Amino acid sequence: MHDAIQNSAGPQPWRSDARAAGLVGLAHLISHFFQMLLPPIYPWLMRDFDIGFTKAGFLATVFFVISSSGQALAGFAVDRIGAYRVLLVGVGLLVAAGTMLGLSHSYAGLLVTAALAGSGNAMFHPADFTILNRQVSSSRLGHAFAMHALSGNFGWVAGASFMGAVSAFAGWHNAGFGAAAIALGMLLFLLTQRETLAGSLGARHAGETLTSEPGGRGGQFDFLRSGTVWLCFCFFFLSVGAGGILQNFAPAILAHVYSVSLALGTMSLTAYLLGGGVGTVLGGFFAGRERRSELVVAGALCLAAAIALVLATGSLPSGALLPAVFLLGCGSGTAGPSRDLLVRQAATSRFGVNSFGRVYGFVYSGLDGGLAAAPLLVGRLLDHGWFRSGLLCIALLQISATFVALHVGRRNRVFT
Repeated sequence: MHDAIQNSAGPQPWRSDARAAGLVGLAHLISHFFQMLLPPIYPWLMRDFDIGFTKAGFLATVFFVISSSGQALAGFAVDRIGAYRVLLVGVGLLVAAGTMLGLSHSYAGLLVTAALAGSGNAMFHPADFTILNRQVSSSRLGHAFAMHALSGNFGWVAGASFMGAVSAFAGWHNAGFGAAAIALGMLLFLLTQRETLAGSLGARHAGETLTSEPGGRGGQFDFLRSGTVWLCFCFFFLSVGAGGILQNFAPAILAHVYSVSLALGTMSLTAYLLGGGVGTVLGGFFAGRERRSELVVAGALCLAAAIALVLATGSLPSGALLPAVFLLGCGSGTAGPSRDLLVRQAATSRFGVNSFGRVYGFVYSGLDGGLAAAPLLVGRLLDHGWFRSGLLCIALLQISATFVALHVGRRNRVFT
């Protein structure tokens, strides 16, 4: 089967594609950096404001609930006023979030910080994927999506390392101000890149065709009638929710299940994120060679689920902990580029290039929905001392996502 959307004009020079993908990747790195604005400093926040895991996890829930709902709305803004402008608004809101963290002296201030950061994060996926789909040649989209996902992993690593290190040596208030300064620098840089990010959108795909599901009317909200779009939403909710558990609570979970130091537990989070980066690179090559993207997604997530189940037994020696978590991240990361292609094939291609923003915005709001729900639910389990249940939840979510991905692939073969 051929994708419903194809670039009839042939691929662009690779330098042009690489520049566009690289700039979008840098912006995406900042959004993921700010996803780690609060989780790495939970120990300090819990101490200073006398809160437990549930209230700490609620900060992540606020972030991702606002990001999820805002992402769907941002998709419509992208289609109306342009992806570049929406991207700048997103980075500007992150500047405000870091500044607010630096000024916070109460739990209410932390909630405002989470809300501002979530609002900024909402802008990135609709803007990023619209720019990539319109500015990068179709034949190189798999690698562009891999670069996009890889930059996100680097953002997580950078955010966790920066916030943790600065908070340890200079306090979490200064860490917030430092994060704001980094986002401000990115905003100023992106202001100089308008020609690449906003110029001639759509020219590289002027000859693309589109298809519609039976009964489609082509209206602005017609994509909500598509069962495939809703399946993609569910897939993101489940698969990324599993990662959200690790991002927020990996140090605490592994420290309790394996009776290791909190420092080693924190290193495990870094190992997971680095594994995700390696997996993303591998996933970019798989995405470019395997036409049935759902098979790559299913195989990678099954590997990750199996490792999570093994970790939940508590039977691994402490020396094998970091390699196991690295492989878990590698499995999750490998699924990323094929996952993004699966969404393109199964959703966006049915509604044409002018709907990139709203379709991607809605589907990827499932990602933030999963990240919002997982910390709140698992945080309550951890407050009761049920640390192994967190790892079991990870495996269950990944297995469920696997079945949804396979179903999306079957629907895609029927409708294309």
